[in-house]
Amino acid sequence: MSASRRAFITGISGQDGSYLAEFLLSKGYEVHGMLRRTSHLSRARIDGLCERGAASEGCLQLHYGDMTDSMSLVRLMRDIQPHEVYNLAAQSHVRISFEQPNYTAEVSALGVLGMLDAIREFQHQSGQEVRFYQASSSEMFGNVQESPQRETTPFAPRSPYGVAKLYGHWITVNYRESYGLHASSGILFNHESPRRGENFVTRKVTQAAARIKRGLQKTVTLGNLEARRDWGFAGDFVKAMWCMLQQDKPEDYVIATGSSHSVRELCQIAFEHVGLDYHDYVEHDVRFERPAEVDHLLGDARKAREILGWKPSICFKDLIVMMVESDLKLAAK
Repeated sequence: MSASRRAFITGISGQDGSYLAEFLLSKGYEVHGMLRRTSHLSRARIDGLCERGAASEGCLQLHYGDMTDSMSLVRLMRDIQPHEVYNLAAQSHVRISFEQPNYTAEVSALGVLGMLDAIREFQHQSGQEVRFYQASSSEMFGNVQESPQRETTPFAPRSPYGVAKLYGHWITVNYRESYGLHASSGILFNHESPRRGENFVTRKVTQAAARIKRGLQKTVTLGNLEARRDWGFAGDFVKAMWCMLQQDKPEDYVIATGSSHSVRELCQIAFEHVGLDYHDYVEHDVRFERPAEVDHLLGDARKAREILGWKPSICFKDLIVMMVESDLKLAAK
């Protein structure tokens, strides 16, 4: 792959953005990432890429911008002139979306519209095709109408996050059909890694197991232990994003492992790995439950397997063990 192939990643400092940047750099891409200029700029997940010299070699470049500022998106499209755009920026925490519904809508819904318009304007002026990836979410299925969920399953979101993601999903479909954009959406089910944010339940559990084992913490408080999710490895999922933009025809794909597990199972595996019984350390508090719960998500990624040739490489247990081992090392520091 020629280094002249340019990719633009929003949300590059997040879990998915960092894995995707690594993957694209390994493919020889010139990678550009967008960062928000905030009082506390978190670059921990991508600092390693810079330290390895990617930035100094011109393969990775970072830019300031914001999904709520459409003019900054237009400017970045003009300056970067990307061949591929991966929109991973979002207010991505479901629980927080109930507390910040307006901000969630501005970033995860209207921000997608701003990006699509910026792409449409750039394509019109330059004549260069831009392929667009939208990070859609299994939370759009919400109060599920069938199981497992596939691309044709009706949507019924149960959170401001799910509703905002659904707008971003449908506006992507609309721009594809109205303006002929090469725009695809990945309906991604839960995907985790050692880089997952500490406020997400998987990382909250694996970090607690590690810290309790090291004597740094006594208990962990969780919400609904019976909620079931289809959890995969983020490093696998970003490869599916790239595969979508290599297809001649833009389409939408469910990306999932096809296996679901409860939060209780998550706790059991994490604590057993460090030789502890989760019953002794996990506490339940209804305040940590959502106002409207999504009980069971399970994805059918048959279309991705058949068209993209994609499949997950890491099972749920190995994923949780990987995360616990990483958190044990962090706790030791």
